[in-house]
Amino acid sequence: MGYPTSGVNYSNTGANNTSKFIPEIWSGKLVEKFYDATVFSEIANTDYEGEIKSHGDKVLIRTVPSLVINDYTKGQSLSYQAPESPNVELAIDKGKYFAFEVKSVDKYQSDLNLMNTFADDGSEQMQIAIDTDVLSNVFGDADAANAGAEAGRKSGNINLGVGGAPLVLTKDNVLDTLVDYATVLDEQNIPSTNRWVVLPPTICGLIKKSELKDASLAGDNESIMRNGRLGMIDRFTIYSSNNLNVDSGNTDVMFGHKAAITFASQITEMETIPNQNDFGELVRSLQVYGYEVIKGDALGHSVVTTTVT
Repeated sequence: MGYPTSGVNYSNTGANNTSKFIPEIWSGKLVEKFYDATVFSEIANTDYEGEIKSHGDKVLIRTVPSLVINDYTKGQSLSYQAPESPNVELAIDKGKYFAFEVKSVDKYQSDLNLMNTFADDGSEQMQIAIDTDVLSNVFGDADAANAGAEAGRKSGNINLGVGGAPLVLTKDNVLDTLVDYATVLDEQNIPSTNRWVVLPPTICGLIKKSELKDASLAGDNESIMRNGRLGMIDRFTIYSSNNLNVDSGNTDVMFGHKAAITFASQITEMETIPNQNDFGELVRSLQVYGYEVIKGDALGHSVVTTTVT
């Protein structure tokens, strides 16, 4: 049996269970843990990260003004514009942390490096938590012409779905929907490069069941049914995520350009301190961050479901 415990938990984190890592009880090889894929680092830019030192700092982003184009006739007096470039404020007003204890008796009786194992897991879970935060909030800042049942800055007739009437996607219409996403960005004059779309695994599954499972139709040497990689479709890099916002069975899908969202982050603390109440060490880490939609016209929002109501 493992080392006896007093039953007192000084860290207030629940029952002390690090003793399960002592090889007498469990196999020395940890079961591999699969983490949810995170995508925020791929869809957002960090161009304005700057120097972040503490929770509550700010990054000021200078925007490029839009110049007015006027008609000209020979001999007329020219009208000069005074361009204004307002700042967008990126507040570093969010933070996540993890903290754990490692008792000396467990540390020395285990053949695993408990501190590294727990810290690695904490780091992965931190990224998942931040990813979920970003994906659950930024879609609301998409330009009005890039969302809803009448999307399209020029056409105004592209249905991207709304909360009460989501798009019902099937393997027969999922590719058409991606083309509609691209059209919405085209009408906003968004560059074709660095476009992305984040989809839930169920929708990615529909793509694999669609006509793209035929390699010749996908213009590829190998069918996506064989290699399992979605890659790019109509200039979008396709990302699969379990961290998208889901409300009443509807998923808030996002698509856009990497210039749309800016993200800034800093791990401000990663330290090990002696446990004042027991033999062992306390480990804690703090990551502060912030994000902002700085080009709403480069961000799209679609409400989708795979369930016919």
